[in-house]
Amino acid sequence: MRGLGEAGPSASLRARRWDVVVLGGALPGLVTAARLGLDGLRVLVVEEEAATRIYSGLREPFLITGSATGGVLDACLKALTVPLIERRKLEPDPVAFQVLLPEVRLDVGDPITTAEEIVAWGLAKPDVARGLVRAIAEAGVAERAAMLDAAVIKGGGLRSVARPPGMPRVAKHGRGLPMEVASPPAELRPLLDAEIRALSNLAEATPPPEARGRLLGSALEGAGSFRTAEGFLRGCLRRRIQSLFGEFRTLPGRFDLVAIGSHPGVTAPGMNDVWIGRALVLNAPRGRVFPALRELGGDPPDFLEAPPPTHRRVAVHLRVRRSALPEGMASRVVVLRDPTRPAEGMNLLSLALFPATQAGSDRVELVASAVVPEALARASLADLEAELVREVAALMPFSEGQLAREPVPAVRWDDDAALSDPKLGEGWPVEAEIRLSAKPAVYALPRESLAALGMEGDLLLGWRAGDVIRSDLG
Repeated sequence: MRGLGEAGPSASLRARRWDVVVLGGALPGLVTAARLGLDGLRVLVVEEEAATRIYSGLREPFLITGSATGGVLDACLKALTVPLIERRKLEPDPVAFQVLLPEVRLDVGDPITTAEEIVAWGLAKPDVARGLVRAIAEAGVAERAAMLDAAVIKGGGLRSVARPPGMPRVAKHGRGLPMEVASPPAELRPLLDAEIRALSNLAEATPPPEARGRLLGSALEGAGSFRTAEGFLRGCLRRRIQSLFGEFRTLPGRFDLVAIGSHPGVTAPGMNDVWIGRALVLNAPRGRVFPALRELGGDPPDFLEAPPPTHRRVAVHLRVRRSALPEGMASRVVVLRDPTRPAEGMNLLSLALFPATQAGSDRVELVASAVVPEALARASLADLEAELVREVAALMPFSEGQLAREPVPAVRWDDDAALSDPKLGEGWPVEAEIRLSAKPAVYALPRESLAALGMEGDLLLGWRAGDVIRSDLG
């Protein structure tokens, strides 16, 4: 079995040492890096140069939830001692997102508003709507409690932070979906299916009942939005890592994963350094890293080999004048083009609005995306992107001449738009294993294992992986 190649330092090649080297800039690895940095470990985050040039909104979670007391995000940010001035950049949003069907524009937010919207659009009678929303809210709270208590990543735990001393425990509740949600009225099924698919990070698998309860319930607990261009969740975590003496560096092209003794690391042609750590963390899909190393002329170790991602999130970055936005449009929109068809592929679009990157500008940033099979994306990426732009324009009748498309750099391996599903019998709520190699110590963050939980799965994976690595390093 081929492992990491040995790279001995010489007069022309010196070893630069950290405690942990994180390869890739996706959200789970940033949480891991901040977690380790908080414990005094020196961390280096290595990103693909093209990925650092991508507009931040393209890598931001579609829905940021759990910022209220007791949620995963709130617990993570507080435990990482993110300054209050940073946390306050994430402002409460009364509407989590809108769901657009051909004849419906329904706001999803707090339980009362959501129930009233369902009734107003004629999707259910008042008693049915209130019962459904109440069942979703209860399931969401129960699944949040189970999520914080679960040993999804062996050896990790966030429960003591999320539930400080004196905080009352959540009442016991059955796992999964209540009957009202599992078998909703026919008029509501397309709406719920669209919400679940838009909030999950799975490729094509259906989230298990436990995850569906959490995804639907999370939107009723309050969303958050960054109102300034210097915000963004990933930016907040990056700044926290740097304040903890962590570093960020980029790789423009070919690189190799090597080892010096028992210390794994990264080097590249033309570099005078080998960046090594006591542990290496793969924060990018192995199915992207392994072929990229081969295509770039490297010699990847066997333990990196993995099936390529089956799907990807195709996205376009647009700038639009505020005057072209439809009145009442929310910051996040889920579009189900044809409710009689499955909520997948180009039939389901996600739109997210972000503040202008330039102060005083009359334009806002807009990201439109859809999850499609990888083979389709390779064969007709330009056509898919053009279709996204047309659909955005169709939602904005007065946008002609007011939509400007921004380029999106191509990324080889540091690709958090690549999506996979866990193997049969794996994934939430089953435990995930992150260790790839003991000597040298190499870990992987299997994002697909918690993809059914969407953004909260990314946070949970990063936090608990940090706990495991910290424990292993002693």
